Amino acid sequence: MLIENAPEIFIKGFFLGASLIIAIGLQNAFVLRQGIKKHHVFATALTASLIDAVLICAGVLGFGVLLEKFPSLITYITWGGAVFLFVYGAKSLYRAFKPDQMNGERAKGMIKEGSAKEIVLILMGLSLLNPHVYLDTVVLIGGLSASYGETGKYVFGSGAILASFCWFFVLAYGAQLLTPLFAKPKAWQILDFLIAITMWAIAVSLILK
Repeated sequence: MLIENAPEIFIKGFFLGASLIIAIGLQNAFVLRQGIKKHHVFATALTASLIDAVLICAGVLGFGVLLEKFPSLITYITWGGAVFLFVYGAKSLYRAFKPDQMNGERAKGMIKEGSAKEIVLILMGLSLLNPHVYLDTVVLIGGLSASYGETGKYVFGSGAILASFCWFFVLAYGAQLLTPLFAKPKAWQILDFLIAITMWAIAVSLILK
C-alpha cells in the first residue's frame, strides 16, 4: 500500500534519528577511536548501525509497550550498564597512563589490538547496556512512528535507520582524517582519558538518577 506523503515521513524519521545519534556519546567515541586507528573500521561502523537498526525496528514493532509494562527491565539495564561503564572506563584510563605502549613497535601492536569479534562485543555492551539507547530508539522513535499509522510507521523507522548507517560510516571513515594528529602518544592519552571520564560520569549519573 502506497502512502501519499511517504517521502515527508521518511525525511522526518531520518532527521529525528540523526538528531538522537549525532550527540557525543560512548558509542560515537568508540567508533571514532576505531576509525582513527584504522582497525576493523567497516565492522565497527556496520555493527553500530545494525544495533541501532534492530532497536529501532523493535520500537516500531511495539517493544516500547513492553518496556512500559515492565519498567524493571530498565532498572536491570541501568545497573548492568553502570558496571560495564566503570570497567571499560578503567581500561581506558589504564591506556591513558601507559604511554610506553604507544611508542615504536608497541604502537603497531596497539593499532592492531582486538579482534573483530571483540569489537562487536564491546559495541554491543556500550549500546545494549545503556538505558538511554532504549529510551531514544525503542521508546521515542517507536512511539512517534506509531502516529503515522500501520504502514507509515515503517517508513518513519526506515528513515531513522538510514540516518544511523549514514552517521556511523561517515564517523568511522571520516575519523581517519585525524590520523596525523594521533600520531603523537599524547593525543591518544588525552582521548582515552576523556573517554574514561565520560564513561564514569555517565555510570554515576545512571546510578544517582
